[in-house]
Amino acid sequence: MALARVVTFEDVDGDRIEELRRRISDGERPEGLPATEMIVLHEPEAGRSVVILFFDNEDDYARGDVTLSAMPADETPGRRTSVGRYEVLVRRAG
Repeated sequence: MALARVVTFEDVDGDRIEELRRRISDGERPEGLPATEMIVLHEPEAGRSVVILFFDNEDDYARGDVTLSAMPADETPGRRTSVGRYEVLVRRAG
């Protein structure tokens, strides 16, 4: 069963989110992050972001969670305010 890690951030700086967007677009990925997909949502006026990472199974989720939880604050879009683990029940594109 697929799992999603949903993280919310506050105090998101526009320059920092742009740098993150560039790094992701360039294909950079932290070592030890077996996510199959990433979605980054940004609300510039409020300085908030939500990052959703999808994992194929429990082992991949656990490995990714350890990697992401250990990230220094300067490598995140802002101040992490919540982290949630969700089962992906429906996923559809298009």
